[in-house]
Amino acid sequence: MSAQVPSHLSDLPVYKQAIQIFTLSRSISSYLNQDLAYLYEDGKEDNNIYFSGDIVQQSESLAPEIINAELQRHSDKKLKHAASVRRLTNRLYRNCKRLERCNSNGKDFLPLLKKELRVFRKLQRNWMMTL
Repeated sequence: MSAQVPSHLSDLPVYKQAIQIFTLSRSISSYLNQDLAYLYEDGKEDNNIYFSGDIVQQSESLAPEIINAELQRHSDKKLKHAASVRRLTNRLYRNCKRLERCNSNGKDFLPLLKKELRVFRKLQRNWMMTL
């Protein structure tokens, strides 16, 4: 995450929600990794461990993309970053649905993350109207 966020951007509701999603996804991923890090008897690993890393990477990219969109001067560049935020959100939601099928107690927290993503989508729609 960028340490130098202009103060007016850190007050944006969509930015605050993106930070909250990142924190939540990182916590869920670390909890899931404890259950998914084992190897099967044939030496293979659980493929869901990759999805748990993906939710962290995707959620980590949300806030910088919001900042980039806000700092651009041209509307086409703003919309490019906003589209990236939309894609990241969709991928995050899809990976949550995939992880709900895994064999871990951590999957019980995924509905909470999905709920936060739905709130984020509403904020995102309002934010995109202001760009």
